[in-house]
Amino acid sequence: MQHKKIVILGTGGTIAGLASDAASNIDYTAAQVDVSQLVGAIGSLIGEVETEQVAQMDSKDMSFDVWTVLANRVQHHLARNDVQGVVITHGTDTLEETAYFLQSVLNPVKPVVLTCAMRPASALFPDGPQNILDATAVAKYTGAHGVVVVCSGAIHAALEVQKIHTYQLNAFGSGDAGVLGYIEENHLKLLKNWPRAQKKLALTAAENITVLNQIKAWPWVEIVMSYVGASGALIDALVAQGVQGLVIAGTGNGTVHQSLQAALLKAQAQGVQIIRSTRCTQGRVLARIDDSFPSSDALTPVKARIQLMLKLMGVTA
Repeated sequence: MQHKKIVILGTGGTIAGLASDAASNIDYTAAQVDVSQLVGAIGSLIGEVETEQVAQMDSKDMSFDVWTVLANRVQHHLARNDVQGVVITHGTDTLEETAYFLQSVLNPVKPVVLTCAMRPASALFPDGPQNILDATAVAKYTGAHGVVVVCSGAIHAALEVQKIHTYQLNAFGSGDAGVLGYIEENHLKLLKNWPRAQKKLALTAAENITVLNQIKAWPWVEIVMSYVGASGALIDALVAQGVQGLVIAGTGNGTVHQSLQAALLKAQAQGVQIIRSTRCTQGRVLARIDDSFPSSDALTPVKARIQLMLKLMGVTA
């Protein structure tokens, strides 16, 4: 039987970063080391994986163009009979957004595992190499599928994963849902069933890729937060400039300040798409009978924004 490969795609991030002082875990420049070098430094992976540099950037600057290229390359490799799964090295800042985007667009039957690091490659004790090893173990796991995130020995589903700490190595959490499992000495310990698609997609991955490749400009969707003393001025200004969608990071169960509410209702009447989410880090938005705007359910504001952009492009149902 043919030995199947794991393809590791590099996009930059802290995991590929370098600092002038090995003792520094903060003062570094991200996206300096090629993914082939990162993988080549891990002896057990030499000859076992295939690498490709898709982008080289700090993930705070992630763009729609790079997302489109990345989706194309992931889909290309997943379609190969000799590939079992794909690992993506990525910066932590926008990792949760990329993971949700890829899951929504590709809904892959093979595993796509995003991993990262909180310390640069030049650190005295970098966390990147172990995270790459763990991500590769997940990609090789029989029955693995869909997009997940691996960091600090934990496995998170793309739908739930969120960066929750600015500095610690275990910087990601999965909220109320909890992690899928852990990687212990190259073996997986699953705590619950592998995630399934949350809903049936209207288009196939190939059709979604075609839409992304043809679109000239992504829909303009912004996130606005509700807070004490919030006014509708920002909403009015965005509508005047042609915004197409708005995600509200509301208080509590997606509640919205009355001044924002009035401006949002005007915006909705003018054709702007609205989604109501919450600024709370745990829990989901529960719909109420008197809601004026659809809720994001369990999606965080940044993921609800992606969902709305894809909806406006016709990529997902």
